[in-house]
Amino acid sequence: MGKELKIGVLISGSGSNLQSIMDACAAGAINGRVVCVISNKADAFGLERARKAGIPALHLDHRAYSGREAYDEALVATLREFEVELVVLAGFMRIITSVLLDAFPMRVMNIHPALLPAFPGLHAQRQALEYGAKVAGCTVHFVDCGTDTGPIIMQAAVPVLQGDTEESLCARIQKEEHRIYPEAVRLFSEGLLQVDGRVVTVSA
Repeated sequence: MGKELKIGVLISGSGSNLQSIMDACAAGAINGRVVCVISNKADAFGLERARKAGIPALHLDHRAYSGREAYDEALVATLREFEVELVVLAGFMRIITSVLLDAFPMRVMNIHPALLPAFPGLHAQRQALEYGAKVAGCTVHFVDCGTDTGPIIMQAAVPVLQGDTEESLCARIQKEEHRIYPEAVRLFSEGLLQVDGRVVTVSA
């Protein structure tokens, strides 16, 4: 095993994907550990998950900063304080600027509840249902300056069933999220992801 990867996780809500990554690290499935969890919302339940696991849980209120870039500068400073090597977005409901992306080039990951490039942005499950899609799913990707446009690392497909609601589809997609997000982080931790333009390949 090589050096343990230091992971910083940004959240805004319950942090269920954070939990799946913390669990994978604890089980030794990922050669890494979550060294800090940062939320822009003080009441995000994910902060409580981190505290229970003994992980530093920090609230950085975006409203206290003059704009997105100033907020991202504060994020970068905090992440560097913890010597973070991979930034994982797990339900972080803020648009990331080049300030953060330039500090961690191809080292910021996100998960989106759709098979990108279909249905980017908010309410992806609702978009899929309204469009009449027969297959939905989730995508782990590296983050770039676009909205859910970065190079795709992994995807998982979920059938859209007759009578599905946004909630039922979301629950089925989330099970797949909890499976593929830790796997993508594992591949990164082992240095197995190669990025060539838009294409991400896994080394043997």
